[in-house]
Amino acid sequence: MSVALMTAIRCLGGVLVLGLIVGCKSLPTLEQQEQLVQANNLVLDQITTMAVVNAWGKPPLYHSEFSHFFVMPDFSVIPRSRVATGEAPRGWKAGVHAGEGVYFAYPDRGWLLVFLDDRLAYKEELKAEELHAIAKTWAYEDRFKTRLDEGSRP
Repeated sequence: MSVALMTAIRCLGGVLVLGLIVGCKSLPTLEQQEQLVQANNLVLDQITTMAVVNAWGKPPLYHSEFSHFFVMPDFSVIPRSRVATGEAPRGWKAGVHAGEGVYFAYPDRGWLLVFLDDRLAYKEELKAEELHAIAKTWAYEDRFKTRLDEGSRP
């Protein structure tokens, strides 16, 4: 092998390793996540559903559905359901992501938490009555789901 080819391979290998290191966001331990939740420090992309349930208990209001998310310039996401129909969030450019959204509402704490791929993707402080209104919407929409909408869920 030529020296130039070996140098190119090493350079490419270094770039790949650096990309893996930068691209991998490690989660805090479950215990650290629970401490963050207890402190009301709800760090996006760093907290799992298990940490929230362990720290606060099962959510009084729960919902799961395939959801679309607006991807903002800072890479945060906003569920389409939290934006007025036909509108886009302020500052949104063009990114969209879709996946199974898991919604936890804690009226006593005033939080709506949305998880995507088991990581906290969106949080919003709301009054208890606002959270109950959202839950009523979920219940209303669930009345019209068919078995086909539910897919392979148990």
